[in-house]
Amino acid sequence: MSPPIVIAGDPHGNFPPILRTCATLDRGTLILLGDCDLREPLRQVLGPLLNVGWNVRWIIGNKDAETAAAFDNLVTDFPEGDIGGRVLEIDGLRIAGLGGVFKPRIWHPRADEPGGTIDPPSFATRRAFLDSLKPREHWRGGLPLWHRDSIFPEDFSQLGQHRFDVLVCHEAPSSHRHGFAVIDRLAELGAARLIVHGHHHESYSAKLANGITARGLAVAEPWLLDMA
Repeated sequence: MSPPIVIAGDPHGNFPPILRTCATLDRGTLILLGDCDLREPLRQVLGPLLNVGWNVRWIIGNKDAETAAAFDNLVTDFPEGDIGGRVLEIDGLRIAGLGGVFKPRIWHPRADEPGGTIDPPSFATRRAFLDSLKPREHWRGGLPLWHRDSIFPEDFSQLGQHRFDVLVCHEAPSSHRHGFAVIDRLAELGAARLIVHGHHHESYSAKLANGITARGLAVAEPWLLDMA
């Protein structure tokens, strides 16, 4: 029997439900969908899991880049857990991570009104955006903190070169009223069967027009992945 894979909706600092669920299972992999909203370093908060061999992974959410403390408690403390822009393979199952959110200054691939015009991206890459900024706008020698969670077209280009079974993301696909059809297309390009997202704090399951299943998770909702 394969080790369990638990995907958890945005914790927003509420980790006990996730810890309790994982404690009932054999050690496996925990994937956090962003908005961890950590008040303490992740290694400390999830120490009970890490200490017994759980593999902890995460994608960034918008709340994780609101303050330097939130960013450091996740990204700086546990960088090896980041699967944003990467494909993680677990016992033959391939899971792709798309962290962050769309922002109008960079790219917002959804019309304001049904049937409306979708503006092209202003910047395709982080390098192009960084080069457009004044040095005083840089943070720690790179992107401003506020844009450490921004989605760029290069993220889609990178993931689109791979095949994967599951796409985990912070933003939602078109199954949600605030979702984005470009996420549907990315999952289809990767030949995924499932998209799991957080951000909107709604627990639901739906089928996209392209046949891919979408699963939304509520705040701190732990969900045991079953691809059978």
